Amino acid sequence: MAAVPTYRWRLAPDGLATRRQLRALGLRPGGQEVAAQVERPRRRRGPLVAYLYRIEQAKPVRPMTPAKWAALAKANAARRVCPECRRDAGYVVPPSLGMCATCAYPDEQHAA
Repeated sequence: MAAVPTYRWRLAPDGLATRRQLRALGLRPGGQEVAAQVERPRRRRGPLVAYLYRIEQAKPVRPMTPAKWAALAKANAARRVCPECRRDAGYVVPPSLGMCATCAYPDEQHAA
């Protein structure tokens, strides 16, 4: 891979954008190669690097299909179900607990 042009933070030329900036414009890279990169220096570690893509070569974001919406809704619903008691917790079950708060702290629930 050839060396890509590197710019300092906030000094990239017009016509280039990061993935997030493209997304905000309703675009995606669309298979194009990285056009350049920006580096943000940090004190104790290596610099942060963000890859830049050409805006004129970017393609529009593909729309969500009804099947994708349904799959996303099903996945989000599964994140709300406690694996211990099999009930909908009403919130996303925290991965740190691995179960709803009622199952994780049963003594505190009865005391209240």
